[in-house]
Amino acid sequence: MRRIGIWIALGGLLLGTAACGGGSGGSGGKAAKESLSVGFVAEPANLDFTSTEGAAIPQALLVNVYEGLVKLDQDGRIQPLLAEKWDISPDRRTYTFTLRKNVTFSSGAPFTADDVVFSLGRVKTDWKLKIKAQLDVIDKVDKKDDTTAVVTLKRPSNGFLYALATRLGAMFSRTGVADLANKPVGTGPYQLGAWKRGDSIRLDANPKYWGTKPAAGTVTLKYFKDATAMNNALLTGGIDVISSVQAPESLQQFADPNRFTTVEGTTNGEVVLSLNNGRPPFDDKKARQAVRYAIDHKALLDTAWAGRGKLIGSMVPPTDPWYEDRTGDYPYDPAKAKELLGGKTYTVKMRIPNLPYAVASAQVVKSQLAQVGITADIEPLEFPARWLDVVFKQGDYDMSIINHVEPRDMGIFADKSYYFRYDNPAFGKLLASADEGSEQQQTDDLKQAAKLLSDDAAADWLFLFPNLIVAKKGVTGLPQNAIAESFDFTGLAKQ
Repeated sequence: MRRIGIWIALGGLLLGTAACGGGSGGSGGKAAKESLSVGFVAEPANLDFTSTEGAAIPQALLVNVYEGLVKLDQDGRIQPLLAEKWDISPDRRTYTFTLRKNVTFSSGAPFTADDVVFSLGRVKTDWKLKIKAQLDVIDKVDKKDDTTAVVTLKRPSNGFLYALATRLGAMFSRTGVADLANKPVGTGPYQLGAWKRGDSIRLDANPKYWGTKPAAGTVTLKYFKDATAMNNALLTGGIDVISSVQAPESLQQFADPNRFTTVEGTTNGEVVLSLNNGRPPFDDKKARQAVRYAIDHKALLDTAWAGRGKLIGSMVPPTDPWYEDRTGDYPYDPAKAKELLGGKTYTVKMRIPNLPYAVASAQVVKSQLAQVGITADIEPLEFPARWLDVVFKQGDYDMSIINHVEPRDMGIFADKSYYFRYDNPAFGKLLASADEGSEQQQTDDLKQAAKLLSDDAAADWLFLFPNLIVAKKGVTGLPQNAIAESFDFTGLAKQ
């Protein structure tokens, strides 16, 4: 048996260090005195991330309210959480998880291997999201005893354990799923305190938490309609932290080190110029390639996002082992774009979420496409509800712009029913080979898959979204990088 037991270092800026402590000791008395308010722009439509797409729900609840057997650290490495350790059989098909003892849900119900069987089973039977297919590789889940769960796979899978670190691996109570949209029940360091729709979500420290208590007894997620309002809230003391700066050109307002702290790191969020491969004009590869040649990506990044972020040219961030800089695949070449269009002109629907990065980027894209004969009519849609309905579910769009924040999500292009409507069996074969093969084969195959996506111009990748956080001076534990789906509040504190 190959044993894997990975332990988390204490201190520093590790994302969510406090949540992974093995004991119940901690700053319980201090926690009750501290509260933090964090600003966001995208409010969840509900609190059920098993049936509702988008990043807003796991951003608020994953790791904070719901925990999985494992989690991701800031470097994208898999770390233990509700599982103390795990064994992998020599044929890589059987995972034996040893669970932490004395863990309870916020409802008081104990967490046992029965809940692992229940939670992983629900992914197939109850989840509504397309990403649930990532766990189709599971053959069965068994309880060996209360603190041991055994997962048997249909075949070896490099992506299985990583998928468990996403929302797919969240553990649910067998008696706590009656109203997931409004009443989440998890094992995490926080529990839902109150939700004022259209305004805020309050998370309160979970007094039954098995691990180290978070420093902040209360965290309020405050939602704002626009970047200016959120900036003003920090400037006037209405909030303590801006979770993600939505107007990078405004950072100068927070330049005083005696008042503010700024953190700049990376994410795995690819800002994608989505193209509908399933209908004209972008069912034509040449039209898609023309779009890629027509975009001056450096000018777009400088104009739309004040030069913050990184140009990558693919659906792979630099934190993944199979990353290759593909920005040279389609250099800015308007003449080449016109040649590919063959003198034709098009008018297309650019339906975007009403989020700052999308609105700002769309204006630049519209201007640049106009130079080659493509007129883009921009239609901002309320996010998440309207965008998810019109673009994501119905596929009623020609172009869109969205930040795909889920880790290692290149596989979404393998589903021809996904809103890209991209259909290339060779791409799916590469993903399957990568998942089942050796570590080196995984890297090689995924490099090829990223190249194929780029060659096909399945979409255009505008830039990698930066992790830009601003906080009041004295707020500590701010995450340098945002690699996972959650914004982990458990390490935040006030000096």
